[in-house]
Amino acid sequence: MNILLLGSGGREHAFAQKLSESALLKHLYIMPGNAGTLQLGTNISGSVNDFDHIKKTVLEKKIDMVIVI
Repeated sequence: MNILLLGSGGREHAFAQKLSESALLKHLYIMPGNAGTLQLGTNISGSVNDFDHIKKTVLEKKIDMVIVI
């Protein structure tokens, strides 16, 4: 499963940590992410308010689930 996690704070890092432990996870993308989330998945530059960019990312990366924190 490919997951996109939207956000860049401590809560997002906690979610990324737990998601990265799942055997079902194929790839974790975090937008925009931070230094801590970089160690758990792939940070993607962009704004959580740029819906066109989010849509493009979801389609390009074949995201199965988007988590908004």
